[in-house]
Amino acid sequence: MAVLAVFIPVVLLGVILALGRYEEWMLASVAQVKGVANADEAEAVRRAT
Repeated sequence: MAVLAVFIPVVLLGVILALGRYEEWMLASVAQVKGVANADEAEAVRRAT
């Protein structure tokens, strides 16, 4: 039982850290996609004028 009391918080900390890294990775890719879309839109507007 003492082993569980030691390992459960460590495992939960690892899960929280992993989820934070996953969130940063996903949000970074969304920002990159939006940046590419904005660049494409700006290029289309420049070509149209």
